[in-house]
Amino acid sequence: MKVRFDLKGKVDLIFMIDPREDLQRTAFGLKEIRRYKANYPDVKIVHRINECDQRKMTQFMDNILREGNEIADYTVFISQWLRDYFAERWFDVDKPHTIIYNGADPAIFQPIGSSIWDQKEPLRMVTHHWSDNPMKGFPIYEQIDNLIADGKLGGCQLWIIGRWPEKIKWRSAKTFPPANGQRLAGLLRQCHLYITASLWEPCGMHHVEGAQCGLPLLCHVNGGGIVEAAEKYGMVYSDNDCLIEMLEQAKKQYWLLRDRVLLNMPSGYRMNADYVRVIQFVLTKSQ
Repeated sequence: MKVRFDLKGKVDLIFMIDPREDLQRTAFGLKEIRRYKANYPDVKIVHRINECDQRKMTQFMDNILREGNEIADYTVFISQWLRDYFAERWFDVDKPHTIIYNGADPAIFQPIGSSIWDQKEPLRMVTHHWSDNPMKGFPIYEQIDNLIADGKLGGCQLWIIGRWPEKIKWRSAKTFPPANGQRLAGLLRQCHLYITASLWEPCGMHHVEGAQCGLPLLCHVNGGGIVEAAEKYGMVYSDNDCLIEMLEQAKKQYWLLRDRVLLNMPSGYRMNADYVRVIQFVLTKSQ
């Protein structure tokens, strides 16, 4: 199998992720793909869908993805939630498709050497975001920060890695600048639980990186595809839940949740293998 990143030569399959024409990070867009398909009708097209308008409250992404999907032979969604989201709008579930959940590089994000809560030190919760968009859950993180600072949530510590809205003035949280790779993984492994209040995520990577470092997951009920991960190795909360009670429950179930995440964590190796199987299936199906 050979991979190229342009349409200047003969290819058997085009793997389409973002069909937008105006992105500098893409070598070609939907117009070029359509033109190539017209010239080479036998080419197969796999469309990976990892975005939606609801995530950022935009008004253009869903339609762009619909236009791209019209020429796809096979579709990969990064979560069940995202598949159902588009099924309510335009996707025909009878079309060939599958769900492949995100995974991170296991050579970097792995649980060996991760901290284990001994019930004597504070339970360290962590979240990390490149974006400072409030929809990443910052109102909830700020609420937890205040509960800890006011002494209403004892035995807990909150770590914030990355960026956050300028208006937030953390009172008790330990903060770190944006990090990635080994630096990020090292910080995550020093914590005990991963918390995200991000809303309507198609899947996301932040909680995946936390899980692969051995951290059970706490996520918002409206977390989109993140909820599918929490159902395997975490807990789901809502705005109506008392955060204090929810976090106290997480303390009581820590060992059970840790065992679950170690047994069910996502994997970049498994994700890659799943994509290879899809490509092989599409290329050989009509033979």
